[in-house]
Amino acid sequence: MSANLAARAAIASVAVAIFLLALKGYGAVATGSVAMLGSLADTALDLLASLVTLAGVRIAAAPADHDHRFGHGKAEALAALAQVALIAVSASAILVRAVERLFSGETAAQAEYGIGVSLVAIVVTLGLLAYQRHVIARTGSVAIRADHVHYQSDLLLNGAVIAALVIDQYLGLAGADPVFGIGIALWLFWGAWRASADAIDQLMDKEWPEEKRRRFVECAARIPELKSLHDLRTRSSGAREFVQFHIAMDANLTVAQSHDIVEALEKRLEAEFPGVEVLIHVDPEGQIDQPDNPLAEADELTALRKRDRA
Repeated sequence: MSANLAARAAIASVAVAIFLLALKGYGAVATGSVAMLGSLADTALDLLASLVTLAGVRIAAAPADHDHRFGHGKAEALAALAQVALIAVSASAILVRAVERLFSGETAAQAEYGIGVSLVAIVVTLGLLAYQRHVIARTGSVAIRADHVHYQSDLLLNGAVIAALVIDQYLGLAGADPVFGIGIALWLFWGAWRASADAIDQLMDKEWPEEKRRRFVECAARIPELKSLHDLRTRSSGAREFVQFHIAMDANLTVAQSHDIVEALEKRLEAEFPGVEVLIHVDPEGQIDQPDNPLAEADELTALRKRDRA
């Protein structure tokens, strides 16, 4: 279900990018505005980025196979980094063109065309952003999140185009158009930096946020037979998430009894964290596996109970 939602969001992005590309192409030719040209270049790369996103989410949705036992989720992170590269290229081209225009003294023409095109683009982009937010909330897709950053910047781009054309032509302040173009380029560089963070975190197997880890431990703590929970490790891969940890239980329990307790724990965790793949290792109470590794041996249950008493 999550994979289907992400794929539909990627297809919607491609459709919107194609429409905006045609619309802004007309606006750029009609006005000669460098700000509009920057917006057009950004939309062209949005289309490429959306196609990369579509490929990424489709690959990520493929089931695990013999060579990829953990699935293909990191294809989303790779797609997001490809988008970041495209954003950076777009920003560089806009910056160069804007600086050239600033020193040449050229001005834009027929501002009404550029303003009308930008207003239509804003309305269409707002609709896409609303749908993307819905999909991100449901799937956590890092590729769609990076695409979302693209189209958030489009709102600023289109607003900047309108402001540049109004100031340049209607208020008579020459140079406003290239100055806004420079500002757009710098904003795109900032957006590229932000969009790269989540993708890099996934590729580096960054741990879940502390609040989410705490909720996970709280859920596990409701199984009374658990004496401790340690060596908790979490990571995300596209829309899929993985958790592994050790639990300590009474050493006198049989293998069958331990198995039943673990089954109950897995069902409880699955109910609260749908789709998370869990790997549990059982230790007899008092067992220390890695005495020289305090990170692995940290007892999450004891720490939780201490925090609750504090």
